[in-house]
Amino acid sequence: MIFYFSGTGNTRWAATQIAEAVGDELLFIPELISKGSYEFSLQPGERIGFCFPTHGWQVPGIVRGFIRKLRINGLEPDTFCWSLTTCGDNVGETMTILNKDLAANDHLKTNGKPLQATAVFSVVMPETYVCLPFMYTDTEEREQEKISAAKAQLPHIADCIREKRTGVEELVKGSTPRLYSYVIGGYFNKRMIHDRKFTVDREKCIECGKCAKVCPVENIKGTPPEWIHNERCTCCMACYHYCPTHAINYGKTTRKRGQYFFNRRGDQR
Repeated sequence: MIFYFSGTGNTRWAATQIAEAVGDELLFIPELISKGSYEFSLQPGERIGFCFPTHGWQVPGIVRGFIRKLRINGLEPDTFCWSLTTCGDNVGETMTILNKDLAANDHLKTNGKPLQATAVFSVVMPETYVCLPFMYTDTEEREQEKISAAKAQLPHIADCIREKRTGVEELVKGSTPRLYSYVIGGYFNKRMIHDRKFTVDREKCIECGKCAKVCPVENIKGTPPEWIHNERCTCCMACYHYCPTHAINYGKTTRKRGQYFFNRRGDQR
């Protein structure tokens, strides 16, 4: 089984490619949370995978919260666990944080041995976070370069997973991964993941309801949209990127930023 989270489609695409290649079931974490589904049963020899975008050089809060409540029956000491994270540039110590979260859940231990992702991968994909002054979407050319590279990388990752190779670490961690994840990322994920800065330009809004449909945590209602402030916002920026008229913004910074979601132009399948 593959547990995944995705906002603008990068991770969904990557996870789908892997699932189809290895024949494993895809499970969307926000849907599981909304149903209160945290307990699962493994078949003998079944693999466990986690796929998610890197958020501020860390595992997204929604994924970390899910892992804290996760219960898996049928775990064995040699159960193969792997993880893939998508990123716009690098991932820092994201996978170290994932394994610490897995180890902290006593319900994921077998004979005292914690479940650990022993094959970990990062896949560089087009940028989606544009809420800071120095962050932009990629050019169309750069988008295509990243996606082409990912298409070439994924079959190898699928082979590693199918063959249950352990001790695999194929990560773009960056020059100072601990600084990225524990200092900058720690501040970012604690202070900057919220929905309070989202606004809608009512003159541009066509009341299509797209933003509410694509929000993975059901944090938007009505047209024009209103944010519920249910404290579940992940700042995945799906509402911003999918808006067909660029009516949604996050503060003032995004007013002159581009938009991106996977296969937006229909040429990235």
